Amino acid sequence: MENKNGINWFFALIAFTLGLTLFKHIDFATFTLKDPLLDVLYLIVFVLSIYFMIKGNKQTNK
Repeated sequence: MENKNGINWFFALIAFTLGLTLFKHIDFATFTLKDPLLDVLYLIVFVLSIYFMIKGNKQTNK
């Protein structure tokens, strides 16, 4: 039987929203963040959501 693991839309929505927010908060002229502590938290959750999307998409062979 085949494992049909598609993309996890929950983590995709979180990653898209946080990525867009992080992109808006970066000032590319000075390479500073609008609110550094909150943006670091956004970055951590963004990376974790990408990790869980990739981890959930792997298929294990038995």
